[in-house]
Parts: sequence; C-alpha cells; structure tokens
Amino acid sequence: MLQYTLSISEPHSHLFDVELNIPDPDPSGQILVLPVWIPGSYLIREFARHVVSIAAFAGDEPVVLAKLDKHRWQVAPLPDSLPLRVVYRVYAFDLSVRGAYLDQFRGFFNGTSVFLAVEGQESIPCQLDIVLPAVLAHWRVATGLPRLAADGSRFLADNYDALIDHPVELGDFRRLQFLAAGVPHHFVLAGRHRVDESRLIEDARKICEYQIAFWGEPAPFADYHFLTMATGDGYGGLEHRNSTALLCSRDDLPLAHETARKAGYRQFLGLVSHEYFHTWLVKRIKPAEFVPYRLDRENYTRQLWLFEGVTSYYDDLVLVRTGLLSVQEYLNQLAQTITAVRRNPGSRVQTLEEASLDAWVKYYRQDENSPNALASYYAKGALVALCTDLLIRKHSQGRQSLDDVMRALWRLYGKPGLGVPDGEFERLATELASANLSGFFDLALRSGAELPLQELLESEGVEWQQRPAASAKDKGGWLDLPVPGSRGMGARYEAAPEGVRITHVLSASPAERAGLAAGDVLVAAAGLRVTPDKLDAMLAANQGEALHLHAFRRDELIESHLEPCFMPANHVGLRLKPSISAPDFMTGG
Repeated sequence: MLQYTLSISEPHSHLFDVELNIPDPDPSGQILVLPVWIPGSYLIREFARHVVSIAAFAGDEPVVLAKLDKHRWQVAPLPDSLPLRVVYRVYAFDLSVRGAYLDQFRGFFNGTSVFLAVEGQESIPCQLDIVLPAVLAHWRVATGLPRLAADGSRFLADNYDALIDHPVELGDFRRLQFLAAGVPHHFVLAGRHRVDESRLIEDARKICEYQIAFWGEPAPFADYHFLTMATGDGYGGLEHRNSTALLCSRDDLPLAHETARKAGYRQFLGLVSHEYFHTWLVKRIKPAEFVPYRLDRENYTRQLWLFEGVTSYYDDLVLVRTGLLSVQEYLNQLAQTITAVRRNPGSRVQTLEEASLDAWVKYYRQDENSPNALASYYAKGALVALCTDLLIRKHSQGRQSLDDVMRALWRLYGKPGLGVPDGEFERLATELASANLSGFFDLALRSGAELPLQELLESEGVEWQQRPAASAKDKGGWLDLPVPGSRGMGARYEAAPEGVRITHVLSASPAERAGLAAGDVLVAAAGLRVTPDKLDAMLAANQGEALHLHAFRRDELIESHLEPCFMPANHVGLRLKPSISAPDFMTGG
C-alpha cells in the first residue's frame, strides 16, 4: 500500500507538506508523476508548477531525484527491497474548485494538485493521513474518501484514481446532513455565510431524490458530499464520484426571512442539480476517449456537447419537475439560454463537435474574440438536448423521450471500463424515436445552422416571441410590451474610470466597421463625456446620424465615426399558451 501524509506547518504560507512512502519502488529508478489537468475541467493547468521543493530518501539517506520534464521526476536506482520516501511542498492559493487552497482560515485540495502518482503502481491501494497542527486543532475534515480512523484523520482509496477523485475540505465549516433515497448526504458550508439551513437541505433533498429515481435505485454511492465555499462573488462547480466542489456567492444562499426564490438562489440550485447529475453522466457514463483518463495530456473528444450540454438541459429541468422552479421561471431561463446562443456570432461559426474538440484551446481560454468564433457546448448543447427530447416525443407519439435515452446509456455504459463511442447517442435517440434523425443531428452537431426550436416549442404549447434587445442589459425573456427596434453599435462594454471600456466587438457590426477594438476606452461621443448608461441612452435615441467618437487605444487618442444600425431581433421570450398548464417534457410525463 502507498502511504500519503499531508500536513500543515504554517498555514499562512499557503504550503501543504506531503510525504509519500513507497514500500516497493522500481529498483531501476522510480518515476513520479503529477497530473497536468483535472477531469471535468478541460484545460492543461500544469499543477506541477506549484511544487516548491521535493526530495527523496532511502531510509535516512538522501537519494538523487532528477526532474525529467514539466511534471515528472525520477529517483536514482535503488537496491532491491529498499523502501522510498519522498517529501515535497505544494503552494496552494487557488480559490477555485479545480486546485488547492490554504490559509489560516481554511484549506481545500483536489488530489490532482497535491498527490504524486507512482508510475506503474497506480492500481494499488493508497492510504492518506491528514495531520493538523495544534493551532488548527479546531479544524475538521470533510471528504467522500472512506475513513479508517474514528478521529477522521486517516482515509483509504482503492487506487490512485480514487485518491484524486475525492476533494478534501479542511476548516471550521458547517455540516448539514440529510437522507435522499435512504442515502446519507452531507452539505458542507465553508466561508462566512448566513443561510436558511432547513430550506437549503429540503431543496437539495428534492433534487437528489428526483435524480436517484430518474436513473434508478440504488444510487451508485454509499454517501454524497457537497463541499461548498461561500465567497463574495464566487460561482463554479466540479463533479467527483461521490462529491462535488462548489463555489457560490454568499448572497445567493437563502435567508430565513426570504419567502421567494431569488435569482441567485435559483442559479445556485441549478449548479447543485448540474453537478449532481454528473454523478451519472460524466463520472460513470464517459466518452470512450476518456476510458481511461490520460492525465499527462489533452484527452480529445467530439462529445462534450453531450456530456455537458445534456447535463445543462437537465439541471434546470429537474428544478421545474421538482417544483423548485415555476413553469414561467423555467421558460425565462430557457429563453435566456436561447438568446445567449443566438446573439453570439460564434454559434454560427463553430459546430458543436468542433467546440467539443477545441475545448482545451478555446472554451477554457476565451478572449475578446470568443463571441465571434466560439459555440458553447454547454448552452447550445442544452438546446440540442431539448430539440432531441421534443423530436423523440413527437415521433414516438409521447411513448419515449430523452429520459429513456439517458437511462439506456446508463444500462449500457454505466460500468467501469466502458465508454460511449462517437455516434452512440444519435443511434439510441433514433432507435427510440422510431424515426430517422440523422438530418437533425447533422444540422445540430456538424453545422452552424439555426436549431428548429421555435417550431418544436410551439408544438408543445409554448408561445415564441422574437424581438430586438430592449437595452444593453437585456438577456432575453418575455416582454408584454416589446420595445420597437432601436439602433446599437454591436459591441459589449463596461464602465471604466475614464469612460466606457469596450470588451467585445461583434463581427460585421457598426463598431467593427468603425474600427473600434476590444480594450478601447471611449471618453466622448458627439462631444459629450460618456458612461455606459449615457451611451445606452444615446444609442436608443439615435435616428440614424453618425456618432463622432473619441477613444483611447492604449495611451493613444483615436477618433472614429460610428453609424449605428438597427439591432437584430435575436432576443427570445417564451410563455405558455393560455390553454396549456405544462408541457410533458417539463413534468417528466
């Protein structure tokens, strides 16, 4: 058994101390490897850059340890049967769900950031001891790893893959517990926060019980852990086999005096639903290209639209099916997703299969041109899932749905060592629909064409409103009194101390034709100082006259003439027809 000990000596230095004991190292020179990415987040993150120091010992004697490349080390050859001890320090100050964090108030880590793999011994069991100093005696440990000690300081993982797939929360956190389908669930809340605990637990229980029933009991885990960090403005999640790491804004959590579900809390519940759904779809049902994960390089697949997009479809759908969203709230969320896809030119440039393949170099490395070149396999993938669901229901006369496709994937591929081959989702959907869906999938996955959303939703009793933006802050949704078309510049911008900073210039827009670029800071329009609100008002009142602009590009003053034009009707609103209570796809019927 490999033995890992993680300890803390000076939490204010943000350093974890790790000791790795290898009873039977490779006598020809043991190689040690740290992953370069973490499953679920498709970007090479180079965790080894945070290794501050490392040394190896045979007994008490130092052993030469050579670095081979950016994330591998090799120990000098040792005599047979001589155990090896490796000690190293890892800098941890990444307040995200993907890395490691440590200060005098809280600790958190993913194993991919702190635990070296012993090459050739990845399949043997691993023991983890967590040692806290006396000054942190009030800290506790929360993780989904099985515990070997009553005090909660010793844990066992079946192998290296299990060791790195259980994030660990350290600190003086609040732990809430509930049962869902008879399975213990733990909601761990770190960071300063106030929360209506009973409401949070009851809402989380509804989500978990529904999803366990959706996939079929028993649940594929003995317990589950929501490791949640509340900050001023955080948001994010990363799935693991029996846990998830969540980051949220403390203001999004429900308070005891609040009777309505505020927008931030609805978003947080959607995040909880999304990451929990991944317990089945991603953690156990995987693309064939991910079986097994190769943690030393990119793992390319054309199927992220399925694994992330379908999950993004079901996250809010679960909320409306469990009564945590009203039908109109759900339709508003859906309308905003449709609007977000339609108003980004990149949705018509990059196909979903290309977006999946390019996630490693494009989605996780977005820049000022991303709206023009990038399709979101989350948002557009969710809309493809919606269309697929409605097409299956239509062609099967309501006898089958996307729910049945997902359960078929679970039966066929929810087993260790199996992965979903490219095209299998399309095959199963076609089979259950009893209709040829190849034309739809060619359009949806391998082209940038518009999806048949309006036709399909209207057939379900949903009214479709298509309109121009009412303001620069308009994200979509139904307007009882749609505003008439107004002129705009086709750019996105934000407040800056000097005026208005342009963040994105959309393709073929007035802003692009005027020669404006992301990063330009507008200081005056038509001879008047501008702020975002003043610029919005100026564009809304424009009657077709050109605007004379002054802007700074870097430290150089430039002039430009902008000719605003009517903005496209690419914002969508949705509502039910008066005769409809809720379509079957929203109720699970």
